[in-house]
Amino acid sequence: MDYGLLMSSFASQSAERKLTQQSLLYESLRHAILNGDIRHGSQLVPTRALAEQLGIARNSVLYAYERLAEEGFIAASRHGSIVSCVALPAASAEAASTTPVSALSRRVAGLPRERGARGTQSPFQAGVPALDEFPVAQWRASMERAWRSVDARDLGYGYHAGHPSLRRAVTEYVRVSRGVRCTAEQVFITSGTHTSLDLCARMLADPGDTAWLENPGYQGARIAFQSAGLNIVPIPVDAAGLAPTEQHWQRTPPRLVYITPSHQYPLGSVLGLERRWSIIDSIVERGAWIIEDDYDSELRHSGPPLPSVQGLRDAAPVVYLGTFSKTMFPALRIGFMIVPASLAPEIGGVIGEMSRQGRVADQVALADFIESGKYARHLRRMRRIYQQRREAMVSAIYTHMNDLVTVSSDGSGMHLTMRLDAPLQDRDVSFALREQGIAVSPLSTYCHEGEDAERFNGFMLGYAGVRPDKADRLIAELGTAIRSLIRGN
Repeated sequence: MDYGLLMSSFASQSAERKLTQQSLLYESLRHAILNGDIRHGSQLVPTRALAEQLGIARNSVLYAYERLAEEGFIAASRHGSIVSCVALPAASAEAASTTPVSALSRRVAGLPRERGARGTQSPFQAGVPALDEFPVAQWRASMERAWRSVDARDLGYGYHAGHPSLRRAVTEYVRVSRGVRCTAEQVFITSGTHTSLDLCARMLADPGDTAWLENPGYQGARIAFQSAGLNIVPIPVDAAGLAPTEQHWQRTPPRLVYITPSHQYPLGSVLGLERRWSIIDSIVERGAWIIEDDYDSELRHSGPPLPSVQGLRDAAPVVYLGTFSKTMFPALRIGFMIVPASLAPEIGGVIGEMSRQGRVADQVALADFIESGKYARHLRRMRRIYQQRREAMVSAIYTHMNDLVTVSSDGSGMHLTMRLDAPLQDRDVSFALREQGIAVSPLSTYCHEGEDAERFNGFMLGYAGVRPDKADRLIAELGTAIRSLIRGN
């Protein structure tokens, strides 16, 4: 075997990685053994001879051989270094690629599949903040202070409910900004809203219980509840938010009711105060739970937001969810849930077994960021930026797409929705636009399967990542692309 050719071939396949000579030799040999290119029982070239052959230090060859031996790929014998029997069966890669979807559970097999690659951000992507405007230097300073305060005792699995400093900071923040009634003992730090929803579904309901979801609504909630084996009932949404009828209450009484009252996702409506009281009263009467996802409540561009549903009534049967992914940055992966005081001890006793905590420095840094006032100043600045970006996008839509769409969502959050007035289906348009490098979210995909999809034929456009000076060009391109689809239809 030509070891030099083996290394150069592997290096070309791993060009994005900066490997040292010893790491490159180790990984190329390991890869060749696993693939069966170097067969079981083969004797590797002696270290001194291989070093001379490759023109590298003998220590580099020794390092590679020692690692292979430690991991069981080769074994020393009186004849030299012999390859062990560890090669993968030739059919394993093919078998893995043809594993049927039916191998998954029925709960998971029906879930929507993610489209596109992670890490690539479209200008119109919803739910992603303006990362170019995040105060990285200030956050770095908070992180540095956090790591200086962390000692060996903090390096274990972490506090099961979250670091005490962050629980206190969240408590003070939501009490003042959202009117939430709570103490720090009711606050549980999670790794984001998805985790919070999963915990709620498993801790507050049993498989087969009924969960109400807004329709159209947040797919993450549908996935969490469906994965927990709950019976999902889609409830229509109107201009005042979730709109259950008396028939819904009588025929499909819920165990869980999921709402996004501050900025309904994706339509943007606000749950009216009268309806908030009505839902609370009905939930109390039936011994059920409200899951209040206070999505985008901090990003209202005009007028004060309504207070949280949780804060309307003492001991309300509400679990309040929040996240820092939208106001800080998604990779932070820190959220929280606030549970009723009567429930806190029980949840505190089991949550550590259901969801392990970690990333203590991130939690301490976030507490510092909030308590120092930097978080509030960051939010005030981002509200102004998002308002400017929304106005620029709406103006561009009126200029270039007024005959194609009707903008329908209110002035808050980081996205807007628009009805497609052209004789096209939003899913078909979205698929065709992707082929042209334009990614937009079809509104009908947020509807529960087979429920009202025709009524919500349109798009959700994120504007957080679109600078005002680029909005006109991007919207003009979108309008041109849709018109070309109409002509070809």
